Amino acid sequence: MKNVTESRKEYGTGKNRSRAVGIICIMLAALGFSLMTFFVRISGDLPTMQKAFFRNAVAAVVATVTLIRGGCNFRIKKGNHKDIFFRCLFGTTGLIANFYAIDRLGIADANMLNKLSPFFAILLSVPILKEKPTKRDVIATMIAFSGALFIIRPSGLNMEYVPALIGLYGGFGAGTAYVFVRKLGKQGERTPIIVLCFSLFSCLLTFPFLIFQYKPMSARQLTCLVLAGVFASLGQFSITTAYKFAPAKELSVFDYMQVIFAAIWGICFLGEFPEPLSIVGYVIIIGTALVRWRRGMVNRDDDPPRD
Repeated sequence: MKNVTESRKEYGTGKNRSRAVGIICIMLAALGFSLMTFFVRISGDLPTMQKAFFRNAVAAVVATVTLIRGGCNFRIKKGNHKDIFFRCLFGTTGLIANFYAIDRLGIADANMLNKLSPFFAILLSVPILKEKPTKRDVIATMIAFSGALFIIRPSGLNMEYVPALIGLYGGFGAGTAYVFVRKLGKQGERTPIIVLCFSLFSCLLTFPFLIFQYKPMSARQLTCLVLAGVFASLGQFSITTAYKFAPAKELSVFDYMQVIFAAIWGICFLGEFPEPLSIVGYVIIIGTALVRWRRGMVNRDDDPPRD
């Protein structure tokens, strides 16, 4: 029989290995979503709904191929239809709002507003999942929203005020959708089914706008939108895989690398330098997420199994 010291070492090594894999996957997700944002932006002057349609059409194809290769059926589990609908509704409207903001704000600002989704998820978990947030969660949410004000900069002189508010709704929609994804996960729904339903719902919702507002695309624009869909798929499946290897409290802070990646693409390829007040907002929001992550790491249960 192995002694306790050996068990501790093996347990710790296994936990660290899983955590490392989770961190790599969450970083891949951040890279994927930041590149999705970049390609949506450089696809040019196209209607927001047209961009959303092509982004989700690619994701639908990827999810369908995944289900077929896995030999899975396309049936939604009994009792999950309503939650699937709300996941699709909030996810789609949040995505459209995010794309609208991407076209009218710096891509780093748009990404940061979208990254308020974890804080919205805390608030929405109360009525949807019946989870009571801690005082620290409430305080962290309030501080994060104060950081958002530095990015939105509400004043009569700020012409980007409305796009920023719509971008803020993008974070709300994403956060609400994530709560329903979590609920569906607890109810045993499969990830490819959730991704496929979301993608098809988004395509159906945006298709009428595509018909009446379609704008001819160059080969370059079409390539950009296809690449946006490919990298969005990378982000969706990477983030799902990440949470299989490590809990959210250990990974969430690394998801904010998406904003750093987006800022790099904006500076290097678009000549977009964040406003000083926006940088203050980034520091407040990422700093708040970092503190929450550190608290979660300190409070996690690391007791090894005993012989």
